[in-house]
Amino acid sequence: LFIWMTPWRWQRILAFLNPWADPQGKGHQAIQSLLAVGSGGWLGSGPGQGQQKFFYLPEAHTDFIYAVIGEEAGLLGTVTILVLFMGILWRGYRIARNSQDPFLRLVAMGLTLLLVVQALMNMSVVLSLAPNKGIPLPFISFGPNSLITSLICLGLLLSISKDAAA
Repeated sequence: LFIWMTPWRWQRILAFLNPWADPQGKGHQAIQSLLAVGSGGWLGSGPGQGQQKFFYLPEAHTDFIYAVIGEEAGLLGTVTILVLFMGILWRGYRIARNSQDPFLRLVAMGLTLLLVVQALMNMSVVLSLAPNKGIPLPFISFGPNSLITSLICLGLLLSISKDAAA
């Protein structure tokens, strides 16, 4: 109801459902990110050889860095990043499962999900599986705030793992 009643929210949903309806406006980021990922192929164009980051893909160094990785490192690079985040999920789950303190168990799962869900949302936006949200890719997107909070989460998770005997 709130999405439907607010015009700019409704426009965002419409742009997500059909980015080709306004390719120069609201659908521009989605279309350019799909072009970047699609042009990468299996192995990509090589480090620094991507073209979409030059004036085509807005915010290529922050919210859409996964599209640049897809163009320059190809499917191999994007799957590698996905596997690394799944490794964080698996390890965080083991840390939470082996924790003796119920509070630390919940904190460990919360920190793990904070990192992994944020990464999956960013990847979903880049691949046009979700509406644009402006969520950075943890550890990879440019910007100190995201990096600092991601490192704090990982540090707390590692501190819990020390006591969890995982």
